[in-house]
Amino acid sequence: MKMFQQKSRIEKLDSAEDFVREYGIGNSDFILASRTIYDKYFKPLGLEACVRYKDSYGKGEPTDSMMAALAADFRSSGCTRITAIGGGAVIDMAKLLVLDGEASIKDIFRKKAALNKRYPLIAVPTTCGAGSEVSNVTITEMTDLHSKLGLAADELFPDDAVLIPQLLSELPYSFWATSAIDAFIHAIESFVSPKANLYTEMFSKKAMEMIIDGFRQVAADGPDARERLMEEFLTASNLAGIAFGNAGTGAVHAMSYPLSGVYHVTHGEANYQFLTAVFSAYQRFRPEGRLKELNAFLSGLLNCGQEEVYTALKNLLDKIIKRKPLREYGMKTEEIEIFAKNVEESQQRLLNQSYVKFSWEQMAEIYSQLY
Repeated sequence: MKMFQQKSRIEKLDSAEDFVREYGIGNSDFILASRTIYDKYFKPLGLEACVRYKDSYGKGEPTDSMMAALAADFRSSGCTRITAIGGGAVIDMAKLLVLDGEASIKDIFRKKAALNKRYPLIAVPTTCGAGSEVSNVTITEMTDLHSKLGLAADELFPDDAVLIPQLLSELPYSFWATSAIDAFIHAIESFVSPKANLYTEMFSKKAMEMIIDGFRQVAADGPDARERLMEEFLTASNLAGIAFGNAGTGAVHAMSYPLSGVYHVTHGEANYQFLTAVFSAYQRFRPEGRLKELNAFLSGLLNCGQEEVYTALKNLLDKIIKRKPLREYGMKTEEIEIFAKNVEESQQRLLNQSYVKFSWEQMAEIYSQLY
């Protein structure tokens, strides 16, 4: 039985200039980047690479049509190496470019096409949440489904993951907060996954410890305190990415996808809406097993009793950024059942990795609580 793998080489560098010099970025490189970060840190270096900006293909989270347009540009570029400089959306989009052939994005995500890796990928994260630089997962919105689909395949692992804390300095507070919460969700969901084991547990625990410690500092000292903690949060996000890349995520992610797909809520923010509600439901339905171990660990981090961990966690996260009722995004009461059934139909990959495999009725109850 396969226990663990980490295929991406992980490196930490001080600056964009160090990265360009060490990796010899030149005219054979295809770069997909976040415009603001690239223009500030990389454009002054005068690179000869073929550069495309993520926002040229559309705003918000990746869609199949955005990925298709990007793939067409890459195939016509003649480049032989790909570099993704951005958040999870940028890296997820770039992962599809490594594949040989001209299969459609829809066929790839629906597993109707062979996946053969041809090109190397360097991933440089500019947020502290996705962990996509070390995972074999890519996610897109399928426009005909109005929901997200994920694809997990070893061919999608970046060859190199390069951590440059300098690049997080432009991250607005709200994006930092929801990114870091997303990293925490990766760690906590992978810890209770049926695929978790001793190896993934180590990465999950260390990521949770670092993130909770950082959140407590920010809650005590104010938003500017995050600036001295960017390297720690970037590292924690990377650790959580390794954990969920092996053990997977579960119902929190699954239930967030219709909210993102229909109302275009960013990935980290959408996940945040469901975190404590899903784990409180786990507590009701299956309090023993790995959840009991998790509660004991969290109670130590949060300085509370084991029966109080999700209340204490909610209170801490509310000090970082307030969670919104789902109706504030535009969600309608009649969509509660629609969303729940959509998740049951289209997110079996994630539901099978959940600590409790919810029925659509149980998910509808959670949507109702959060509405």
